[in-house]
Amino acid sequence: MTGKNKTSGIKSWPEDDRPREKLIKNGEKALSDSELLAIILRTGVRGQSALDLARAIMMKFGSFRELSQAGSTDWKDFKGLGNAKIAQIRAAIEMGKRFYEGKVVPRKIKIEKAKDVAVLLSPRMRDLKKEVFKVLYLDTKNRLINIVELSNGTVDEVNPVIREIFHKALECFASSFICVHNHPSGNCEPSVDDRDLTKDILDVSKPIKISFLDHVIIGDNTFFSFADEGLLES
Repeated sequence: MTGKNKTSGIKSWPEDDRPREKLIKNGEKALSDSELLAIILRTGVRGQSALDLARAIMMKFGSFRELSQAGSTDWKDFKGLGNAKIAQIRAAIEMGKRFYEGKVVPRKIKIEKAKDVAVLLSPRMRDLKKEVFKVLYLDTKNRLINIVELSNGTVDEVNPVIREIFHKALECFASSFICVHNHPSGNCEPSVDDRDLTKDILDVSKPIKISFLDHVIIGDNTFFSFADEGLLES
């Protein structure tokens, strides 16, 4: 990009340097993160082209993963960047997450171990700012029937969580289930509340005869499995 005025419009650049034209000619994999983001932004702000702005954003956040966690105050450094452009960025990241979920969650996927759960849900859950509680419901062959996010999904609301777990299990005729929640701190070690909730769920599951296979805690690129640690044994 040497020899170019940094504040000049992208339309004045040689075609091979323009992100949209570069994508059409060489494919999206040929573009840098900043160039991909520039296409989402479409236009720049006063004194900066879309690519200049995209580079500044990526320099601040470092990666799309970090960008996905940005709160409203994180954007204050970018003068002239309005809510419309921020919404475009957030929408694009959410589309990517949903595409990934659709790609890795085909119907009747088989869940055989805690790592399968982590691969399935970590991309969505590891960066959440609040604790979310999900349940994977499985059929007799450990194939996925459904993933449900519980409305009362925190470990300090034990009774509502347990009632909802088994109500949903009966609704979808599940033979077994796996509980999953995240730790926003990134540390996946179970708390006392996590251990107490797991014991309570296990106690309820035995007479109902719906198998409680595991409770997986998602951390930052790591996970904890109660089953793997032998903590679900009778």
